[in-house]
Amino acid sequence: MTKQLHGIFNDDEVLLNAIKELKSKGIKCTNAYSPFPVHGLDGALGLKRTRISIASFLYGATGTCLALLMMWYMNIWDWPMDIGGKPSWNLYKNIPAFIPITFEFTVLCAAHGMVITFYLRSRLLPGVTPNVIHDRMHDDHFVLTVEGKVSDETAIRESLKQVGAVEIRS
Repeated sequence: MTKQLHGIFNDDEVLLNAIKELKSKGIKCTNAYSPFPVHGLDGALGLKRTRISIASFLYGATGTCLALLMMWYMNIWDWPMDIGGKPSWNLYKNIPAFIPITFEFTVLCAAHGMVITFYLRSRLLPGVTPNVIHDRMHDDHFVLTVEGKVSDETAIRESLKQVGAVEIRS
């Protein structure tokens, strides 16, 4: 059976060095919470690159397709009009006039899709209580989550104290 412990640090360099030292001792560091991005934290924890850029591309491609479909339907199928001599019977001859709208709709769909993905991925939905481990973890402290066997809890606590944790919570 495993137990999660949270070590609270007050310096990002101490946190990075602590992760390296704890991993060398065989203690599994699973996550870190930081009030700002810390360079090298992902690599120290061994996190893989996320697929968020693929999601963003798919949202943008969906926006492009929807924009072209909307403009084709409105300008060619539903209500074709001859404005300034532009042909209204096929899409490919009108593409230069559709580029600004297509770009804007692509950005709109990608931005909204990424915001929704962020809220879902971060579990920041209405009615969900936040997981606040320490009151100052969003201000100036860093939280490192480690896992270990219940029988090794005292050794893990001692290791966290040795590497610079100012507080340890279960």
